[in-house]
Amino acid sequence: MGATGSRSRPWAAPTVIHNVRMTAAAFDPREFRRALGTFATGVTIITTRAPDGTPLGLTCNSFNSVSLNPPLVLWSLENKALSLPVFQQTSHWAVHVLAADQEELSARFARRGGNKFAGLELEQGVGDIPLLTGCTARFQCRNSFQYDGGDHVIFVGEVLQFDRNDIAPLVFHGGRYAHATRRDPEEGKPRRAYMAGSFSEDFLGYLLGRGHFQFFGQLRGLLARERLDDAGFYLLSTLTLKPVMSRGDLERSLQGIFEGDTAAVVQSMVARGLVAEAPVVAEATEPEYRLTADGRAAALRVIAAAKALESEVITRLGAADAQVLKSLLNRLLTAIDPASPFAGRGERHIKTTGTGWSE
Repeated sequence: MGATGSRSRPWAAPTVIHNVRMTAAAFDPREFRRALGTFATGVTIITTRAPDGTPLGLTCNSFNSVSLNPPLVLWSLENKALSLPVFQQTSHWAVHVLAADQEELSARFARRGGNKFAGLELEQGVGDIPLLTGCTARFQCRNSFQYDGGDHVIFVGEVLQFDRNDIAPLVFHGGRYAHATRRDPEEGKPRRAYMAGSFSEDFLGYLLGRGHFQFFGQLRGLLARERLDDAGFYLLSTLTLKPVMSRGDLERSLQGIFEGDTAAVVQSMVARGLVAEAPVVAEATEPEYRLTADGRAAALRVIAAAKALESEVITRLGAADAQVLKSLLNRLLTAIDPASPFAGRGERHIKTTGTGWSE
């Protein structure tokens, strides 16, 4: 009987196993962690209840399947975790596989202390365990086995109930959150035979340009009725952000969106009665502007239509994939316009020890 429990076959060639001895000093633990981080994992939250009924939860990326029959799953928790005694004694726990748009929820349950469940919509699971909503999948488990895993305790649970949604999961890779989305099996192939060999349908500029044209094309009618071109729309929208903005503030806010003569656009809007010059204050070094009542009403009409269109697109695309798209577009803008005031926003690095996370 071999180490795996299978019988050896006399007619099969023997398997040669080379023993490799390695001490703790043979490699850098930090580099070892980074090497492990190259394996992309999903992100989960494990929940249960303490003996006094208090809901308990933590972010974890050590979740894995064990068996289909019987249905068993596992996850691990470091020995120094404050919640370890509760999970060792509880009768049930639940695993929530997070969706791509639940990054903030993951970050909340990665922090130590505080009421992590405050303000959340909860459902009641087997054994009165708290269940989070909006996840890609949920597994309600009986706490079946526990094993010593070195600096962790490995929990194995029998799945009693589960549910899933057809949405993309949140992913963790290389010390930061990532996104996963389904690939179209026809992705990268030209949709029409005569386009084969052309750069058009798979060219980034073509995809961005056509997407922009199709999206804003649905607003052109409203912009025409409001007698606004793109520059006027962008200017009015920007002025809704603050009661008063200087010309320099406007130019910086419109950087990367409108590269024309901002002063000329402002004067055009002033002439139409949509923008007014704000009263001069002593500390002002340049003219300041504000929306008039008519300007604010026009801006809000167009913004409301744009938001409604965005909502419709997100419904078609799916909230998780829409979040992936926004994340990639933000990274694209950072890559091609590093001087932008918005470059590098949203980067979040997470320190992990296997299951207990901290920001």
